[in-house]
Amino acid sequence: MIRLFDTPELLIDGLADFVVQTATEAIRDRGKFNFALSGGSSPKRLYEILASERYSDKIDWTKVYFFFGDERNVPSDHPDSNYLMVKRALFDPLKITIAHQFPIDTSLSPAQAAYDYERAIKKHFGRETPRFDLILLGLGDNSHTASLFPHTTVLHEKTALIKDVYVPEVNMYRITFTAPLINACHAIAFLVYGASKAEAVHHIIQGDRNIESYPAQLIVSENLNWFIDREAGKKIKSIK
Repeated sequence: MIRLFDTPELLIDGLADFVVQTATEAIRDRGKFNFALSGGSSPKRLYEILASERYSDKIDWTKVYFFFGDERNVPSDHPDSNYLMVKRALFDPLKITIAHQFPIDTSLSPAQAAYDYERAIKKHFGRETPRFDLILLGLGDNSHTASLFPHTTVLHEKTALIKDVYVPEVNMYRITFTAPLINACHAIAFLVYGASKAEAVHHIIQGDRNIESYPAQLIVSENLNWFIDREAGKKIKSIK
């Protein structure tokens, strides 16, 4: 489903409402809300709004468990750390208990960090197949999502839930959810705004299939939601 908004501000509000609705339904139906977060600059405002007085009392945060869809291979106190950004924007303001935070341990080697994170996820879900209630995704100008970058080996992963991947274009290792884990989620929400994303949005939603060049095409779900503003959606033919 494509959810189109006139401005990024309206988009963020709409996505915040969607998070509240999804969390409420998950807690009602399954007793908890397993939420996989996205890093980068786009979702920071969403986290700040969820932690604001306007939204903070709309979710029972004591029943929310937070995971990370990907992480850069940097220390947890590094300015580029997804965890640090979320900690400041969401965890600290809401006083989220450490037991409900599941950061990726980047003090380990990338391969070991991926192995340990997959093990932690499996332990959290117990006998159930790991299936998050909601995963938030961004979209890069180059059509990557999470750390599924163009022309990387992780695009072809079929069995692992978490993988380490070296990304030449940013000269860095990253640890990421794989496409099979993402696609198993109850709900997926892409947060995309700005004219610089219009070409990528077009390729992913309406372009010819080419996962090597447009990795976000790997993401498929019956409950796949695109939250985009008009600038990002301007090359989608069905959007006026």
